[in-house]
Amino acid sequence: MSNDNKKVILLGSGALSIGQAGEFDYSGSQAIRGLEDEGFEVIIINPNIATVQTTPTENRKIYLYPVTPKYVEKVITKESPKYIVGSFGGQTALNCLIKLEKQKILEKHGVISLGTKVETLEMTEDRELFTKKLHSLNIPTLKHHIVSDNKSLDRLNLDYPVIARSAYALGGLGSGFANNQDELEKIVTNALSINPQVIIEKSLNGWKEVEYEVLRDSSGNTICICNMENFDPLGVHTGDSIVVAPSQTLNNKEFQLLRDISIKIVNELDIIGECNVQFALNPSSLDFFVIEINARLSRSSALASKATGYPIAYIASKVITGKALCDIKNPVTQVTSAFAEPALDYITVKFPKWDLEKFENSSHTLSSKMKSVGEVMAIGKTFSEALQKSLRMVTESEDGLISSIFQSKSSNELNELLEVPTDKRIYAIYEALRRNMPVQEIFSKSHISHWFLYQIQDIVNADIEIQNSDNVFEIERNILLNWKSLGYTDYQILKIHNGQATTEEVLKFRDYRKSLSIVPCIKKIDTTASEYPAPSNYLFFTYHGSHHDLTPLNHETDNYLLIGSGSYRIGSSVEFDWCGVESSYYLKETGRKSIVLNCNPETVSTDYNTSDQLFFDEISFEKVMDICDFQNINGVITSMGGQVANCLVPKLAKTNLKLLGHPYQSIEAAESRTMFSHILDDLNIKQPRWTSARNQEEVDTFLNEVGFPVLIRPSYVLSGT
Repeated sequence: MSNDNKKVILLGSGALSIGQAGEFDYSGSQAIRGLEDEGFEVIIINPNIATVQTTPTENRKIYLYPVTPKYVEKVITKESPKYIVGSFGGQTALNCLIKLEKQKILEKHGVISLGTKVETLEMTEDRELFTKKLHSLNIPTLKHHIVSDNKSLDRLNLDYPVIARSAYALGGLGSGFANNQDELEKIVTNALSINPQVIIEKSLNGWKEVEYEVLRDSSGNTICICNMENFDPLGVHTGDSIVVAPSQTLNNKEFQLLRDISIKIVNELDIIGECNVQFALNPSSLDFFVIEINARLSRSSALASKATGYPIAYIASKVITGKALCDIKNPVTQVTSAFAEPALDYITVKFPKWDLEKFENSSHTLSSKMKSVGEVMAIGKTFSEALQKSLRMVTESEDGLISSIFQSKSSNELNELLEVPTDKRIYAIYEALRRNMPVQEIFSKSHISHWFLYQIQDIVNADIEIQNSDNVFEIERNILLNWKSLGYTDYQILKIHNGQATTEEVLKFRDYRKSLSIVPCIKKIDTTASEYPAPSNYLFFTYHGSHHDLTPLNHETDNYLLIGSGSYRIGSSVEFDWCGVESSYYLKETGRKSIVLNCNPETVSTDYNTSDQLFFDEISFEKVMDICDFQNINGVITSMGGQVANCLVPKLAKTNLKLLGHPYQSIEAAESRTMFSHILDDLNIKQPRWTSARNQEEVDTFLNEVGFPVLIRPSYVLSGT
């Protein structure tokens, strides 16, 4: 590649939306780093001011323009770049790139698109072209019908139920399952208002959904970075499903078959860069169908990158410039080639984050149209350990599964909750097992693999054991270690046993546990399963192990723990990731050590090179204490992680940890509505009449005095929850 003009435009993803969030700030930021390493001058087009990639730097140009052909051409005219990249900005960037090609804007200005050819990208997005291509490769796809208007439906002889999918859409937008023609007409009408093409296929509800992340260079070198398996069967959008990596229920024959097909597809399509292939797999045979592929970076690729420790976006950015995988050193291991496939000696569980309670009358049923606004990822040595972590991460509560919301449900209600996927089905499974419903019966209703159900059964059995124990402060070491290995926190053990758990009791139980030498081990994610000595500082806690994979930082350095913001949700998203990243960069630039705690796989803050040490684990009181027990921490920073980090302050204030920034008293005064209102009264600052009612009688008295309307505001919450 010539050096005379190495200007490249990188298209961002614009505003955050369901199905397209912070993962494209992560992928774009890593791509920028990789391109700049190769000597490119990167010009970013992205109007989202909350992102890391739009942070002004000395040698980088940023245009806060809409990612549309009109504005991209303006930048091309002004900057005269030689190259453009659209694979790191999600569906927004990809659609824009395809339009630029169709409108011959790139040809007009002599701009070259790096990576996979635009006609190939268009083919993967166009359902009809994609299906024809796979048929030519003898790869099975479902029999389908393409429609562009509702009149076409009358001529179709369909075997219901069916699924309708919209082309060029994100997060399953416009798609849905139909059991009859009336339902189908409504879905198609909606889909055609978004895009001109809808594909209708036979529904495969109940089949397994499996995904492979593949990376290929222009020389044809191809690796499978990892595969991922949905906990939920086909029928739930993968963004709304619990996802496990690597797969746990596939046998070797199934695994290798789908891996080989994935590699065949990316080679036949001449993909250059990252690509993911999604399959439907019959759970009782080797029958499979290819659902779709994404020949670009995606939320799944961000998850795969964090699940394996393999820097997919960074490596892909080098690959699209023409570099071969075997010539790139993996920056995480610093010893292996980027052509070496990651090896995992742990398991990851992704759990979606929904905010459906904030929308009145919204349906909680999950289908092919994505509803989650964020996600968390948990790492453990067993599924039960990682699952329990993920549930606490996503709810930002230490109760996890033990706070079953379905205890009062009748058997009929519980059966319906098992059959119809919702954001709370995992709790329904837990409650059904608590009521001794056989695993086979739950499987017949939910089609969730027996293996996963038996893992949850182990958690239920441990719950009962904890509940029936005489005194947890006298429990035998091997029993307590088993509970911790199953993923329980000290808080949960006390809550299950006693019905409550104060901070003081948790600290007392923590001391008892440590007196039995039961402490978590710190393990590295190094992409090699410890086959090579690697300097990785990407870490997680587990109770399955006998030694730590690293040594504490030096006492002589200033070591600061920076607490992240957890999953994206309404009111808290990429802006807090920006805060954490900028803080981490500052600490590193000033000679201090930055230690980040976060659990969001979509973020830049959870990248391998953002901090000196990354603990990809729970943002909880117990985990903060675990880090501070091991590491020499000079101070804890909670002010950069939004509400999640702030809500830890009351508990942390009861320890001897040094909290940097506002003192606890100031935070409490700001977060507590009652205390804040008292301060305003003391300062004679006007405010509406208020009361902190503690019972219905006080509420009625206040309402009689002021009348309606009234505003109700709880303390310590985010975005008016």
